[in-house]
Amino acid sequence: MANLSFGHVRLTPPKILSLGFVALILIGTVLLSLPAASTGERISVIDAMFMATSATCVTGLAVVDTGTQLTVFGQVVLLVLFQFGGLGFVTMATLITLVLNKRISLKERLLLQESMNQHSMQGIVKLIRRVLIYSLVIQLGGALLLAARFVLDMSLGKALYYGIFHSISIFNNAGFDLFGDIHGPFAGLTRYVEDPIVNITSMLLIFLGGIGFIVLSDVLDYRKRRRLTLHSKVVLSASAALIVVGAALFFVLELYSTLQPLHPGGKVMASLLQAITPRSGGVTTIDITLLRESTQFLLILMMFIGAAPGSTGGGIKVTTFAVLLSTAWARIRGKEDIVMFRNRISKETVYRAITMTLLSLMLVSVATMLLSVTESADFLTVLFEAVSAFGTSGITMGLTPHLTTAGKLLVILLMFVGRTGPLTLAYAIKPKNNKELYRHPEGNITIG
Repeated sequence: MANLSFGHVRLTPPKILSLGFVALILIGTVLLSLPAASTGERISVIDAMFMATSATCVTGLAVVDTGTQLTVFGQVVLLVLFQFGGLGFVTMATLITLVLNKRISLKERLLLQESMNQHSMQGIVKLIRRVLIYSLVIQLGGALLLAARFVLDMSLGKALYYGIFHSISIFNNAGFDLFGDIHGPFAGLTRYVEDPIVNITSMLLIFLGGIGFIVLSDVLDYRKRRRLTLHSKVVLSASAALIVVGAALFFVLELYSTLQPLHPGGKVMASLLQAITPRSGGVTTIDITLLRESTQFLLILMMFIGAAPGSTGGGIKVTTFAVLLSTAWARIRGKEDIVMFRNRISKETVYRAITMTLLSLMLVSVATMLLSVTESADFLTVLFEAVSAFGTSGITMGLTPHLTTAGKLLVILLMFVGRTGPLTLAYAIKPKNNKELYRHPEGNITIG
């Protein structure tokens, strides 16, 4: 991986990306700590850092209610943070460069390549332009639809503000909402559980933000090229399967519980939204604490898988999950090659998927164990919180506002690693590569 030289300091793209997120978090912490950001007593530095990290890492977990405890200034700070965090600070910096009509340097192209998970720099600036245009158009459309619905419950000016805030929040998979100001602290979208406009718009925003900008660009080019890349095929098929299976399981598990009071259309919408939102959406229309334990564990699995690479979401990513399933299926059938859509998957990709999953499992396991020590909550609640932070999902079983200082610091770390990615962070802190001059003899180990 190429190194970028800044004066006497040589930084790799992963290090710069990680440091960029740290810088955004620190700026957000300072701004949210100001008296102007709070409606009452100014929030503590640790709470400001938690909220800044949650917004920058587009998670949505909140220790203070956004609608009641933050002023418009504080809410706008969060909005800017999750817009930068969702699209990527490198992408937003590129937007400023393009607006100023300046040339994109080689250093910047390398950073863009890394931030978008691309294998080469070819066409990267064109892709970024598309990402910015698509994102703004989708968020504007979502804002208008939501504002048209919210205007029935509030003034036009407030409805427009709510529409813009929630469209940006949901598209970037941030999961922050302002309805605590109307329906009570941490109310979320529970009052709109059977509202078709809010549900359908939210599902579309989460899905479009979660499939990744590379896939979105590929799909929009389909009429011209008449084909999709392997990456797009895997993301779309895996995402569709997870939504259908997740919604069906949620429907069956909750049919005689939380879904029982709803009419048939409401049951379907609630099941679909709850199947889509765990993979980084962060908005819910059903109180998670009222779900059966089996359903809560289903959401944990969905949160761990997460969204697609190059998207606003977190988790191990749907492509990683798909590669692991294909690898297991190939081994069960005694096949040497892992084939997806008539394409052979390289061993490097398989190793990367396995490494990513193992690192993530270890991180979540250790974090859950530590949170079990620092927090007074049952194991499933603690596990749910840890996976939600790692997967930048943002849904909670109510533990977040009651976290201890140690718990907050731990969740901050989880959110940061979940957004930057365990492998990216590992590459960022790894020592300089030393080429091996010899190979050890091959040995055999019994497995299974």
